[in-house]
Amino acid sequence: MVRILIGAVLAFIVCLPMKAQADEVLEAIEQAVNFYKQGDFSGAAGNLDYAAQLVRQQKGGQLENFLPEALSGWTATDAQSSSMGAMFMGGGVSAERSYRKDGGDGRAKVAIFTDSPMLQTVMMMFSNPMVAASSGAKLETLAGQRTVVDYAPGENRGEIRVVVDNRILVTVEGQHVEKADLVAYLEAIDFQGLAKME
Repeated sequence: MVRILIGAVLAFIVCLPMKAQADEVLEAIEQAVNFYKQGDFSGAAGNLDYAAQLVRQQKGGQLENFLPEALSGWTATDAQSSSMGAMFMGGGVSAERSYRKDGGDGRAKVAIFTDSPMLQTVMMMFSNPMVAASSGAKLETLAGQRTVVDYAPGENRGEIRVVVDNRILVTVEGQHVEKADLVAYLEAIDFQGLAKME
């Protein structure tokens, strides 16, 4: 089991662009191997978990690069990413960025999730439109993507969800905004580049 975990973590390391980060991951794995050889299985597992978390953090940093800049007339916060192991809410890696419309109450947020348990729920909506309809959402093609749209015109709030390459969930949500604002942020995302991300 430990060998399988080591192999999985090493497979991720190949994609790490930052040498210092990769060295820290390799160091944690080497320590795990030493603990394993000594029969300290708790120490080995702990170091493997640490290495895996470092890899997830690196992946979160990659996701941040796909969050769009603020559109004209908007101000953006810094992008933030987070990662959780499988023991926490099913695990996953995410990145998000918030936006505020200048001189108004408009708020928007773009979030990208990988390895998320929420992905299956959205996939069900695409495969069975009745599931989407039962929640008040509808399927639309926006920005060249199949989307699930849940927008309330009377309340000027809503959310657009997209599944990229059957493994990445993108959400664009907002309050006190027009649907066109959400679509504009959706169009600012590099979906082709996101699909190529390992």
